[in-house]
Amino acid sequence: MTMDKSFDATAAEARISAEWERIGAFAAGANASRPETFTVMIPPPNVTGSLHIGHAFNNTLQDILVRWHRMRGFDTLWQPGQDHAGIATQMVVERRMAERQEPGRREIGRDAFVEKIWAWKQESGDTIINQLKRLGASCDWSRNAFTMSGAPGAPAGEEGNFHDAVIRVFVDLYNKGIIYRGKRLVNWDPHFETAISDLEVENREVPGHMWHFKYPLAGGATYEYVERDEDGRVTLRETRNYISIATTRPETMLGDGAVAVHPSDARYAPIVGQMVEIPVGPKEHRRLIPIITDDYPDPTFGSGAVKITGAHDFNDYGVAQRNGIPLYALLDTKGAMRSDGLSYAESAAIASRAAKGEDVGDVSAVNLVPDDLRGLDRFDARKRVVEAITAEGLAVTYLHREIEPETGAEHLERRPVVDAKPIMQPFGDRSGVVIEPMLTDQWFVDTKRIVEPALEAVRSGRTEILPEQHKKVYFNWLENIEPWTISRQLWWGHQIPVWYDDEGNQYCAASEAEAQHMAPGKTLTRDPDVLDTWFSSGLWPLGTLGWPEPTEELKKYFPTDVLVTGFDIIFFWVARMMMMQLEVAKDVPFRTVYVHGLVRDEKGAKMSKSKGNVIDPLVLVDDFGADALRFTLTSMAAMGRDPKLGPKHVEVNRNFVTKLWNATRFAEMNGVRGGGARPDPKNTVNRWIIGETARVLMATDEALAGYRFNDAAGGLYAFVWGKVCDWYVEFAKPLFDGEDAEETRATMGWVLDQCYAMLHPIMPFVTEELWALTGDRSKMLIHGDWPLLGADLIDAEADRQMNWVIALIEAVRSARAQMGVPAGAKLDLIVTEADATARVALSANAPLIERLARVNTPMDGTAGKGMIAVSAQGASFALPIGDVIDVAAETARLTKAVGKADKDADGLRKRLSNPKFAQNAEAEVIEETQAKLAALEDDIARLRAALDQLAAM
Repeated sequence: MTMDKSFDATAAEARISAEWERIGAFAAGANASRPETFTVMIPPPNVTGSLHIGHAFNNTLQDILVRWHRMRGFDTLWQPGQDHAGIATQMVVERRMAERQEPGRREIGRDAFVEKIWAWKQESGDTIINQLKRLGASCDWSRNAFTMSGAPGAPAGEEGNFHDAVIRVFVDLYNKGIIYRGKRLVNWDPHFETAISDLEVENREVPGHMWHFKYPLAGGATYEYVERDEDGRVTLRETRNYISIATTRPETMLGDGAVAVHPSDARYAPIVGQMVEIPVGPKEHRRLIPIITDDYPDPTFGSGAVKITGAHDFNDYGVAQRNGIPLYALLDTKGAMRSDGLSYAESAAIASRAAKGEDVGDVSAVNLVPDDLRGLDRFDARKRVVEAITAEGLAVTYLHREIEPETGAEHLERRPVVDAKPIMQPFGDRSGVVIEPMLTDQWFVDTKRIVEPALEAVRSGRTEILPEQHKKVYFNWLENIEPWTISRQLWWGHQIPVWYDDEGNQYCAASEAEAQHMAPGKTLTRDPDVLDTWFSSGLWPLGTLGWPEPTEELKKYFPTDVLVTGFDIIFFWVARMMMMQLEVAKDVPFRTVYVHGLVRDEKGAKMSKSKGNVIDPLVLVDDFGADALRFTLTSMAAMGRDPKLGPKHVEVNRNFVTKLWNATRFAEMNGVRGGGARPDPKNTVNRWIIGETARVLMATDEALAGYRFNDAAGGLYAFVWGKVCDWYVEFAKPLFDGEDAEETRATMGWVLDQCYAMLHPIMPFVTEELWALTGDRSKMLIHGDWPLLGADLIDAEADRQMNWVIALIEAVRSARAQMGVPAGAKLDLIVTEADATARVALSANAPLIERLARVNTPMDGTAGKGMIAVSAQGASFALPIGDVIDVAAETARLTKAVGKADKDADGLRKRLSNPKFAQNAEAEVIEETQAKLAALEDDIARLRAALDQLAAM
């Protein structure tokens, strides 16, 4: 079959993908010829997701490893699947119901709503799977898993035991006392009315205000307030009857339990232990709270005093826990001021007793929201609270001076101190509403009881985290771990397997029947909450391999080999998988964790919709082909670095695809076919390229084994483009017409076969297409044999001779370009000096040198006027160019180029010598700047050398 002039990526990708799937090319164990296994678990994308550039990067690296091992005969499994994504999925389905003007989930009830979600999943849930297939991901799609498979209500086609695994682990950990229910402060999303994880919170800088208020001392007491400077000199001394605080959330003052100051803060030492009045609420029930000491307040920030509202701030919660301060909840699940519980008068009385140190027991029914604020939105309540405090004269004020422009009269008035400044505010990444710290009853994992094996596994090297720097993140989080909130107030997810009787007793069981057996004769009600998706995805390796059943897949593929993931979920997912697998299966879930960087735009900025710099990988695939995108991402996957991606980078590598295609067409036109055995050629050029092929294969294997993906891509690019498509193709042209024609055809066919094989893990489509077009093959390249070539194939003499020839040709070409010699001009090549080795290489390869360097037959002679010097190892040459260039014009051109390069280099030197640049710039930016300067200095040296040569002509 004659090859087309160009590679039609769109048509070929669809056709090849279909054929791979038809023959089961991705199936676990396909092409296995050795006993070793290689297992990779895909980080399961959300079922609501669509492919973004991070997915493309992550899955390309996984696919390279899997294809590489599969071709080497390993029994491979790349396990695909999706996460049920509780909040995201519930949001998508509720939004669709609203768009269709259907009744809401509360109107139709839980079972009907979950049924709608399953219907949506059947209809739209495979979007990202199909997109990954377009990228070329060779997962075993027949094993596609789902973190809700086997759950009650799951339709046909969603069979599996993932749900059973999740429930079994919950019950087991509950019975061990590792899972428990209790009150704790959590991130609360008022839109979805559920607790969410830190990962689902997006901190944004927004315009905000800081209000300053006075808390009067009880009974009209006063004290001497003294401020001193760093040297101890008094800068302010006055009598005060209050202590001031600052807050960005005045509505939470209603729930204050204390005012805290640092133990070392001498300003407040006279009043520590006294009571102060909260400056809001009905005057007849105005509450008093104590002034306490704690290490949390910063004496140098603001007034140094902070209000402690333990039920509505994470830092305050810690202070309250340490000091026995009651926690008073103010908000309902929708973010409005509470309207339930006791009356304000009753609540204030209980809180006042607690402030005096009395034991008042459970305060969950205490509602310290005044009657006129109950049921009000939190932000409306904030305005009302500020207005009330200001009207009462308890806002901290400053003296404002204003001059009338017309009369010059001076007016003085006191105004409240309100700092308008940017603040960091937490938002729900799905809902977009402001998140509230909320004190609620939740289910928790006592992570301190299961954390140590996860720490030990990495410390001992049973699991290795690469690059090394990410171990710090892993250790820091696990060594300071807090209880893990695993319950969510949603309807989509694994429902908590706990039932309650009328007295509130708990019965944890794998099924309602088991729970009822534990509570004979009692009416049971199931906990309505579902499990956090991180709990179920934390069991991903085990759950996808059939645990708790002792399946053959579990025995064969667990522990898995490599997890490829992003740095942002090391603690949210990686660490939790480690803890859970070690607790449940007593083994690590994976032996290596490779952590890649974040794909940024070409300027190094983080991609975001608001910036308008998001790159759609599927658009790049449409424009340039999947191979070009994959190769680009691989070439940028330097360990510990964030890739900087733009369309121009992918376009460059589309040219690489074209280069390989054109080299193959050249071979075809010269009668070259693949599929033959490795030849044993006599010609130096052919012996040299076989050695170069062995060399790049060994480098590629070493790079992939070390997860240096960029080195593998860079080495293959230099070899295929430079050594094969440029040098070898040019060297081979005259050989096709000589006595070594057949061995050259055999060698070129074999070399191209090795190129296809080595590039296949990175560029699977074009290599599969070329493999099929260039020979009679017994199987597709995806199951082709990975080359096995060693250093014994490197012919030292051929290697030395051809590399000498290449160096000489490049030196001549560089000199010609530097001096502006016309491309068509053929120059004399005068040998002024050469040792024996150089003369052998020169004599044996003179025709190649003459043709590729555009020179006449080399001749001995001496350098003279109008000549420039070039050299190769062991030899010196002269090129007469005086008669073919305008010396004066070239001198002027090079002088101008030196001036510009000098100016640019000076700018870079100044930047590097600037202390601020050295302190503030990222290490990568500094390295890039240093590299640019080094390259410029090399250019300047070459330009000046050329000028020196022109001056001597």
